Amino acid sequence: MLPAERKRTIVRLVTERDGCSVAELAAELDFSKATIRRDLRDLEAEGRIERSHGGAVPSSSVGTERSYDQREVENLDAKRAIAGRASEEIREDHVVFFDAGTTTMEVARAVPETEFVAATNMPELATELSRRDLEVKLTGGTLRARTRALVGPTAEAFLDRTNFDLLVLGTNAVDSTAGLSTPNEDEAAVKSQMVDKASRVVLVADCSKFGERSFVSFADLSAIDLLVTDRSPTGTLAAAFDDAGVTVEGVNE
Repeated sequence: MLPAERKRTIVRLVTERDGCSVAELAAELDFSKATIRRDLRDLEAEGRIERSHGGAVPSSSVGTERSYDQREVENLDAKRAIAGRASEEIREDHVVFFDAGTTTMEVARAVPETEFVAATNMPELATELSRRDLEVKLTGGTLRARTRALVGPTAEAFLDRTNFDLLVLGTNAVDSTAGLSTPNEDEAAVKSQMVDKASRVVLVADCSKFGERSFVSFADLSAIDLLVTDRSPTGTLAAAFDDAGVTVEGVNE
């Protein structure tokens, strides 16, 4: 295994398991603990993981942006359950915008057998929807390889002249005061426009996003009509959703 491949595997394992020890990684990858420790130092310097006592955990600062590949394997069962419920919100002849993201991709895979017009700022998601013989609109724009989302003036111009019955929205973080946030300013600008142009907003987010903040806020909780999650928020965040008039459904409860 080449060093670059080994490091990618380390990031994947740390992300999937929400942390790994040096001993676990050394045994699984069949490399010395010294080699794994060097890899962890390099990965931490690149912002891809955080070292902990005896191992590593996923990176968690407000400026951290995990790649699509990293996020794709996180909480997959929860995302699929969320997607099944969120897809029920799609109605015949609706115009539905699908935000770029791993959970919204699962919603695209779960769409019902009904005719509707789809739009998205994610080429891979557009391809998935096109397999259902749907009419699919793509925003255009600059592709961010890290998240596979289209952003920038072209994407914003598309959103400026269009309207949607339903928005299936993703987020990196959900906080009672910061609202919804994401690490990248360009993506935040596009997400904010999506929310403004939709008649109804369905947020799809697993509970690992709760109580977290990222670099740029793009919407208040009051902008959401329905939150579909795996486990409902509690405490201050639950109260904030209630005060904002958001309907919350936890599919695994």
